[in-house]
Amino acid sequence: MNNNLTKIVILETSDVHGNILPISYANNESAECGISKIATIIERERENNENIVLIDNGDMIQGTPLTYYYAKIDNKKANPIIDVLNYLKYDAGVIGNHEFNYGRKILDNAIKQSEFPWLSANILAKATNEPFCGKPYVIKEFSTGVRVGILGLTTKYIPNWENPDIISDLNFLDVVEAAKKWIEILKQDEKVDLVIVSYHGGFERNLQTGEVGEKLTGENQAYQLCMEVEGIDVLLTGHQHRYIENKIINGVVVVQPGSGAKAIGRVEVSLEKHNSKWRVVEKFSNLIYCDGEQSDKKIEDIVEEVENDTQVWLDTSIGKINGDMKVHDYFQIRIKDSALIEFINRVQMDSSGAEISNTALFDNNSKGFSSKVTMRDIVSNYIYPNTLKVIEVLGEDIKAALEKSASYFEIYDGEGIKMNPKFEVPKPQHYNYDMWEGIEYDINISRTFGHRITKLNYLGKPMELNKKYHVVMNNYRAGGGGDFYMFKDKPVMKDIPIDMSELIANYILARGTIEATVNENWKVIHD
Repeated sequence: MNNNLTKIVILETSDVHGNILPISYANNESAECGISKIATIIERERENNENIVLIDNGDMIQGTPLTYYYAKIDNKKANPIIDVLNYLKYDAGVIGNHEFNYGRKILDNAIKQSEFPWLSANILAKATNEPFCGKPYVIKEFSTGVRVGILGLTTKYIPNWENPDIISDLNFLDVVEAAKKWIEILKQDEKVDLVIVSYHGGFERNLQTGEVGEKLTGENQAYQLCMEVEGIDVLLTGHQHRYIENKIINGVVVVQPGSGAKAIGRVEVSLEKHNSKWRVVEKFSNLIYCDGEQSDKKIEDIVEEVENDTQVWLDTSIGKINGDMKVHDYFQIRIKDSALIEFINRVQMDSSGAEISNTALFDNNSKGFSSKVTMRDIVSNYIYPNTLKVIEVLGEDIKAALEKSASYFEIYDGEGIKMNPKFEVPKPQHYNYDMWEGIEYDINISRTFGHRITKLNYLGKPMELNKKYHVVMNNYRAGGGGDFYMFKDKPVMKDIPIDMSELIANYILARGTIEATVNENWKVIHD
């Protein structure tokens, strides 16, 4: 045995979004995902490797009906998600943007319950100017004497999405500047041999060419971290839900394990002792998918009670739909008005009093509503814990937003309507295509980008571009999320701090039966 050589294996989960069990809540069918399956991989890695670092990279405590039920219906007991992470003996967790979605009480209690540190080097409490959850980094030292520094960073773009009341006491600093500061401390003061940066953010540039792949808003800065910050050995990433492995950028090995606990990121680092100092001699990354893995029964037991309660809650019938409100074709939903989208917009308008509304079909998993509606149907179709805001905008802002959504389609080539690939790669962004109620408009995809809205009426007359209108939309969009900058910092006329799933349920409960209607106020056309 060579005591001058050692190997460290780093395991990363990211963007799990509450997927603890290997099921799809939309239909309760089994699925190749879940921390209970990932746990089997973790256990195998621990059996085969002496030196393991296990990190969650953020967006863990929100995202499934189980997490919603715990956060919104019954949170008197300990958070089952944290119980699972404690059982798996995580070394650290990083704050993701969705950690704030259920409010600070849920997040603060989760941090207190955790038997591992949560890291936030660039999220500071305004009152103290210190990391709000306690630590910017943690150090793990192995029996070989190797000291590993783990620095936690979070996308600084959170104020563009989150309800201001939830984060009013926090400052979100630039991750590159924070990384430079703390890595110097890790190297100079803490004398670490290996620096791991766990960043809840993704890549703003092409990993091969370095070309800009999206607008440089600061939401994703992983490439910049690799190129501008000295001393990073390993960069764990997330947020974009991409599957990235076997990549080294400017000497930094990177990995990203997708979303929904379908895979775990793995980085293997070999170090050699030279003149009493350890140095990295080899490193690589790969992904391990949980397809075919056994589910850890202990984890199933940990969440059994809240899971059973969630299932009962999900299958409670709350009303009926008279007519067709199902999704038969995802693309057709986005090229002409439909009963489902019209219904969601009408719920928003009824809840807010606004006469104009927009919403999106967030992904290609929504099934719509059948004749009997349960809570399972609602949370399966409206997957985010969004609240609503009514903001005051100009007619020209509405037109600009419509033009941005209109870029969802490629320029018509005579062979059918096609989706712009930019809304699919590097990750699906169907949630950034809005459909409106309360106005009448046409999207002509024969026209160039920015000149596609050929009809825009309000109450039967052309909309006045310099006139003010009140529009209801989800809090993500109202803050300019999705690069809808025309909405950012607009006056908020009304804030409805109730989750949309609850508003939809209340709307149905109050009426009993909902008529599926389509007024055909908008459509996609071509010359």
